[in-house]
Amino acid sequence: MMITAQHIAQLQQQFAAFITPLWIHVEVASQSLRLLRQDKVLQEYPVSTATLGVGCEQDSYKTPYGAHSIAACIGGGQPIAEIFVGRRAIGKTATIEQQAVATGEDLILSRILWLKGLQGNINQGAGVDSYERYIYIHGTQEEGLLGQPASHGCVRMANQDVIDLFEPVMVGTFVYIAG
Repeated sequence: MMITAQHIAQLQQQFAAFITPLWIHVEVASQSLRLLRQDKVLQEYPVSTATLGVGCEQDSYKTPYGAHSIAACIGGGQPIAEIFVGRRAIGKTATIEQQAVATGEDLILSRILWLKGLQGNINQGAGVDSYERYIYIHGTQEEGLLGQPASHGCVRMANQDVIDLFEPVMVGTFVYIAG
């Protein structure tokens, strides 16, 4: 499904105080992430959002919806498939599974874009806070599962894709997750 000009205009109006010229739109229904400059799609990537669907509740293992911004960009300069634990590179790389097979692990690889919710009582604040839930856009070892729900709440990307996305974005970049 392609994001419509009407939907883009609606988001730009609704979130005018937060939206940045370069921004990210994640669409759970199509398992896709789009990088936009104002109203133009620059790039589209397949992603995996949560196996359990969308929701903002703490400990729900669901992908939060709504308006977010990037709170931290972590991992610049690290090798592709570098494993992160507690947002720190551990000096080991993962084996990437290209087949549509669950490995039983939800590794955080290559780069981390840590999200902060912008909507009080929706994805920001007690019991629903995306930042406190450690919701990221990050690389995955399960690249074969991209395009279908497979995460524990984060937005997973192919490792080269998240490295490519990491370059033009910065802290404060607007991210909208359409549930």
